Amino acid sequence: MPVNAKETPETRTISVAHSPDSDDAFMFYGLATNKLETGHLKFEHTLKDIQGLNEDARNGVFDVTAISFHAYAYVSDKYALLPHGASIGDKYGPIVVAKEPRSVSDIGKMKIAVPGELTSAYLALRIYNKDFEHVVYPFDEIIAAVQKGEVDAGLLIHEGQLFYHQMGLYKVLDLGEWWHEKTGLPLPMGGNVIRRDLGEDLMREVSKYLHASIAYSMDNREDALAYAMQFARDMQPELADRFVAMWVNDLTLDYGERGREGVRRLLEEGHNAGIIPHRVEVDFVE
Repeated sequence: MPVNAKETPETRTISVAHSPDSDDAFMFYGLATNKLETGHLKFEHTLKDIQGLNEDARNGVFDVTAISFHAYAYVSDKYALLPHGASIGDKYGPIVVAKEPRSVSDIGKMKIAVPGELTSAYLALRIYNKDFEHVVYPFDEIIAAVQKGEVDAGLLIHEGQLFYHQMGLYKVLDLGEWWHEKTGLPLPMGGNVIRRDLGEDLMREVSKYLHASIAYSMDNREDALAYAMQFARDMQPELADRFVAMWVNDLTLDYGERGREGVRRLLEEGHNAGIIPHRVEVDFVE
C-alpha cells in the first residue's frame, strides 16, 4: 500500500433492536430504510416485543436496544442510556381499565392483567399501590381478558390506551396523570440503551446517527408514518398518527432536564417502595 494512501475504517456492524410498535418503527425509519449516510457503521435491525427486549438486555444480546426503564434498573452495569429515543408521557400514560366503573380505591383488591413485570407501566402501578394481584398477559390480549372477566382490570400500554372506551371498558386510573400530580414530572416508559463495552467514542458516534434518524422521521412525518403503519397491527392511520404523536415528541429528540429527572425519580420511587432492590445510577451518553 502506498505510504500516503488513506486507510478506510473497517465497516462495523451495530445490532439494533426495538419493538414493532408504530412509535418505535417511526423513530428508526431513517436508519432502517437507509435514508442516512452512516459512514463505516452498518446498522442491523431486529424487531421484538418489549418483554423479549427487556429479557435480552439482561444478557447483553444487542449493541443498542429499546428497553423499559424498569428493566434498565437490572442492566445499568452493561448499558448506558442514550439521550434521545425515549417514550415519555407528559400528563398521560398507561391506563388501568375495568369492565364496569370502579374506584381507584379498589385497585389494591383487584386481580390485574399486566403486560410484563419488567415494564415501566407495571413499576408505576406498583408504586401507586403494591397490594393488587397481577397476572402477566401479552399486552395485546389484555383488553380481551378484561372483557371476558378473566381479570378484574387490565393495565393498558400501546394503542389500547386510545380505544378502550370503544370496547366498552372504563378508565379506573391514568398513571401519567397521577404521576404528574404526584411529582410534576413526565412519566417515562421506555428508552434506548447502548452497550458500555463499545467504548466512549463509538457510543457517541452511534448516538449521533440514532438522533439523526429521529430528527429525519419528524421532518418527514408522512413517509415515516407510512413506514410505521406496516407494523401497526391493523390500526387505522388516524389512530396510528395519534399514537405516534403521543409517544414521539420533543422529549423523544432530547429528554431535557424534566425528562431525565422523570427517569431518576421513577427508579428512585421504585427502590423506595421496595420493588427495585438497589439504587440505580442513571447516566446518559453525552
